[in-house]
Amino acid sequence: MKQLNTQYEDVVIVGAGPVGLAAAAELANLGIKSVVLEASTSFSDGSKAICWSQRTLEILNRSGSAKKMLEKGVTWKQGRVYRGHREVYNFDLQAEPDFQMPAFINLQQYYFEEFLERHIETLRFNDIRRSHEVISFDLQKDSTVLLTVKTPEGEYYIETQYVIAADGVKSLFRNKLGLKLKGQKFEEKFLITDIHVEKSFPMERRFWFEPAFHQGQSALLHVQPDNILRIDLQLDSDADPKIESNPDRVKHRIEKMLGEGINFDLEWISVYTFSCRRMDKFTIGPIFFAGDSAHVVSPFGARGGNGGIQDVDNLSWKISAVLKGYAPKTLLNSYDRERIPAADENILNSARSTNFMTPKNKASEEFRDAVFLLSEEMPFARQLINSGRLSSPHFYKDSPLNSIDDPSFKAKGPRPGELSIDTSVFAGDDSVWLLTELGTEFCLLSFVDEPLFFSNKIRQIRELACSWKPKIKIVFVSDREIKNKNGALILSDKNNTCFTKWAAKPGSVYLIRPDQYIAARWKDSPPQKEINCALEKAMGH
Repeated sequence: MKQLNTQYEDVVIVGAGPVGLAAAAELANLGIKSVVLEASTSFSDGSKAICWSQRTLEILNRSGSAKKMLEKGVTWKQGRVYRGHREVYNFDLQAEPDFQMPAFINLQQYYFEEFLERHIETLRFNDIRRSHEVISFDLQKDSTVLLTVKTPEGEYYIETQYVIAADGVKSLFRNKLGLKLKGQKFEEKFLITDIHVEKSFPMERRFWFEPAFHQGQSALLHVQPDNILRIDLQLDSDADPKIESNPDRVKHRIEKMLGEGINFDLEWISVYTFSCRRMDKFTIGPIFFAGDSAHVVSPFGARGGNGGIQDVDNLSWKISAVLKGYAPKTLLNSYDRERIPAADENILNSARSTNFMTPKNKASEEFRDAVFLLSEEMPFARQLINSGRLSSPHFYKDSPLNSIDDPSFKAKGPRPGELSIDTSVFAGDDSVWLLTELGTEFCLLSFVDEPLFFSNKIRQIRELACSWKPKIKIVFVSDREIKNKNGALILSDKNNTCFTKWAAKPGSVYLIRPDQYIAARWKDSPPQKEINCALEKAMGH
């Protein structure tokens, strides 16, 4: 029997979809080399996932991969909801100004993958291998994983410390381990199609309940780049996918929706059913499941792809910290503790959206009718119209990495377990963004005025940050510009937006994780011992 060649790698990512590529980009950003294995030779066919959230763009921006997506994508924040022909509700997803990233962009999945992969290829730590299919694996006694990889030239082994299984809903790893996605499967079917139109459409999301052009059902429209419209049309549960996919039948449905005088070409057609399910655990020894391999949701709310990218945002810095010897392996246990509740939140919102669209019993139907009736006169009722609560970052309120919150904040500002809030600040005369300045390492965000900055309290905090391994970054935010010669990063909050958003005063300190989540906060400059304890806890000790 021929002996196969064996390679040794720290991290192997299986799957070069949005989630796997995002993991590779973030690990490279942290100085960790990974190998991405992908069976296919090309990017996704059809636009598939198209709606990318502010948080996803913030994550990608850390590695520099968001630029091309922002240039190509369709930026939007406005949504409209109709019943029949009447608009009953509209919303602004980013009513508060002063964020670097938009609320959402629409960008076809094949563009998303291409831009991300092309960017990864420019980074120092990258190895993306297409036509390399993982066909089997074995868990080794030393807690590594031995993968058997099939290529057009033959097979080989890779032994790795960690596997990120981003191999989708039909995950080889999940199936070989005999694990299941558990939850609710819906009977509803949806026709999804991309069409090319000649005219421009408003940059907004539109959702219809029971429109005249699609009687008794629901419809959704998103605008994409290249004058492509994504249209979802609800079908009867007994609809035949083969019949509904017929181009002539699809074209007739679209003509009814768009009306006369709008020429279009069909680009892509698919009929799907969906479910809201997840694995019991996302971590099996050295194998970590992320994205659709770990959990699936309905497409309403853009929670699938965005949730998967938030999975690897959570996981990557933890793997990096363990590989570099900065944190114990127990830190990796927090992946399940934090991302399973996040998946449950997405599943709950996704299931509620679907049940509102198609009530499952008389009581649900009467509730929906009452909501629509009240919405004509009562603004509060419009918030109950559920056409898909859109993706937002999860609050890790029960995370084992959080420290007890300082009650002096009185629930204002971002709390331990919540995401850092972006805002514009100034570095000298240059306007910069706070999240960019926080970087990709543990950071102490310290709010100061000039007397405090030169005080012993701040000197002690700086000494602690320098003594830690890894060294902790300190970012100071001042209420005015401070002239300083010792190299500290001092950002000035000339417009008072940062102090306000963070509910801070001179002396307030936030401990921020590499994924830019808050681990601890203090209203007044804390003693070194308290910061030290919070760092130990956030590192998984």
